[in-house]
Amino acid sequence: MILQNGDLLFMRDQSEFSKAIVEATETYSHVGIYFDGFIYHASRKLGVAKQKLAEFLIEENRDIFIYRYPLIAAEIIKERAERYLGCEYNHTFYPENGKFYCSQYIAEILPIFDTIPMKFGDGENEVSDYWKQYYEKLGLPVPVGQAGTNPGQLAKSEKLKYIGKLDY
Repeated sequence: MILQNGDLLFMRDQSEFSKAIVEATETYSHVGIYFDGFIYHASRKLGVAKQKLAEFLIEENRDIFIYRYPLIAAEIIKERAERYLGCEYNHTFYPENGKFYCSQYIAEILPIFDTIPMKFGDGENEVSDYWKQYYEKLGLPVPVGQAGTNPGQLAKSEKLKYIGKLDY
């Protein structure tokens, strides 16, 4: 399967962080956008970064799924993506603090997605034990219901076309 500039790469892995995101939001825990052999994404360890896709793929075992926005103006979106390189990762998921988590970054550069109330549950509790501990370490309340985005929500957009699983 050949990637095209502007393709969105949605993924999940086996980390506890990824599992907690998928549990609260369904389907995917991370999203990035592809341009010219690179993935642009907001990562916990790199912040907003541009990484060679080949290097990204060998970091850990991920299931990666390709979605395409048929109306994308790829060069314009790439310019927007470049503007935010070097920004810090938004570990709090709080909105409008000048930092970005993955889907927040994608929604900023490709403004076709709505915000939704954020969820941190596990199917039984409004806030899972994972997220209680996560926010306790940050010394902040869990931002349940605040406006935000998540990878699963972005992937459900009717504006995107599912292309298939990335084989690598």
